[in-house]
Amino acid sequence: MKSLAWIAASLVLLSAAHAQTMSDQLDRLTQAQEFTAKRSSSAAEDLAKNGDARSIPKGETLVIADLEGPGSVNHIWTTVGSYDPFHGRSLVLRAYWDGAEKPSVQVPLADFFGIGHGAMYDYTSAVSAVSSNGRARVTYWRMPFFKSAKITVTNESEQYDCDSFYYYVDWEKHESLPEDTVYFHASYRQEFPAKPGDYTILETSGRGHYAGTLYNVFQMENGWFGEGDDRFYVDGEEYPSLSGTGSEDYFCDAWGFRRFCKPYYGVPVWEGYFAGDRVSAYRWHIPDPVPFKKSLKVQIEHKGSIFTDSLEQLGGFLDRWDWVSSVAYWYQTPAAGLDPIPPAKDRIPPYKVTEAANLDVRVDPAGILTKEDGVQYISGDPEASIEIDFEVEQKGHYVVSAALTHSMMSGLYQPFIDGKPIGGPRDFLADGMDVVFDSLDTHVLEPGKHTLRFEGRGRSPNMRSMAPEMYPFNILYLTTLRLEDMEGYQQGLKEVQEKKEKNKK
Repeated sequence: MKSLAWIAASLVLLSAAHAQTMSDQLDRLTQAQEFTAKRSSSAAEDLAKNGDARSIPKGETLVIADLEGPGSVNHIWTTVGSYDPFHGRSLVLRAYWDGAEKPSVQVPLADFFGIGHGAMYDYTSAVSAVSSNGRARVTYWRMPFFKSAKITVTNESEQYDCDSFYYYVDWEKHESLPEDTVYFHASYRQEFPAKPGDYTILETSGRGHYAGTLYNVFQMENGWFGEGDDRFYVDGEEYPSLSGTGSEDYFCDAWGFRRFCKPYYGVPVWEGYFAGDRVSAYRWHIPDPVPFKKSLKVQIEHKGSIFTDSLEQLGGFLDRWDWVSSVAYWYQTPAAGLDPIPPAKDRIPPYKVTEAANLDVRVDPAGILTKEDGVQYISGDPEASIEIDFEVEQKGHYVVSAALTHSMMSGLYQPFIDGKPIGGPRDFLADGMDVVFDSLDTHVLEPGKHTLRFEGRGRSPNMRSMAPEMYPFNILYLTTLRLEDMEGYQQGLKEVQEKKEKNKK
């Protein structure tokens, strides 16, 4: 009962802190404001025209804000039109304060807004949110500067141009800023795979306070990765003044993870406990910043349970070979200049992407079938089926997914791989027309040809009565990822075998 009372009290305190923050913001609206509201956006200069997007060819950089201070950025929104399925990791956001040569913000685009892996998921928090099936991203982090600010987005893909990049950068122009104003920072790190021992989220020198964490794990082994404790070393201390009790505890959850979103903490990406599954968790230290006067080091253990494919447990507190990445958010002075991050090809797992034009597709019954903008099939038959062939060269564990269009006229489809159902029927209905990255799970596949089949299961129960009896199906591309091709997975398999032999003895 004591633990339940503590949890209840903690929830009350968090709710009170959020309510106080909202109250402060509302109180601000009752006072006369001295700043001038400004905006840098992708809007066409000719207000009579609708060409409001900018393109970013591969290898090039777009300056989305070049501002003269004193001022403070208070809102960034963006959406992207790109054939790059992982543009969230290929595009990189950087910010430079007061003429600095090195950025103080340097994060892949989707990670900056709180979703790792280049994944496409929606979520809502107090400071950042994503909607439109991962395509609309917004943040309200405050980013002050005295003299100037430059914010850029670089397309680091080696294959894809970014066709359409839309953005707002809203900011306040001030006469002056308080002398004790500190600069906003955000820094991306990764270890693919994680090294034994503690994973470092941030190590910095200066005076300031820690404001938030995004923590991403691409699991290389079956089991639970999150037995590791969080640790904050303030001002050079050898023993952390803040030490936690487990990864899910730091992110204010308990007994493992599940998908949820709260104002200051949440898990917007949670795919499960198996190799190939992904997770992203955030923790915003807005009501509870961690101050430092000289330096700060933030680390988290990366340990957990490991199971064989037959779910035999080999240990509950072991170093794991998962791919780990993170974003640290903090404020400090002087502004820190960040070193380069790994290139895009090293930030994205080695997916094989097969575009629609290269897919071998069969439909039954015959209908309207085109490949102009993805494979499009339209039929009035509620039990129509689509078969898509793909090949793999080596035996292995393959993570399979597809970019599928959900629309206001579509229905239910049951997916199969090689005749075996993948979960239950999927509802492809949407309010408009949205591209959704559908996970088709992880499968052990032999070398050669395999068939992905979608069988119609009739009208969606949520379809509008005025919608015609049409069941369109559209796939833009199919992605496959062989886990055996990822560094860390093979090491994990070797250690699993060694532990199995040791346990037998």
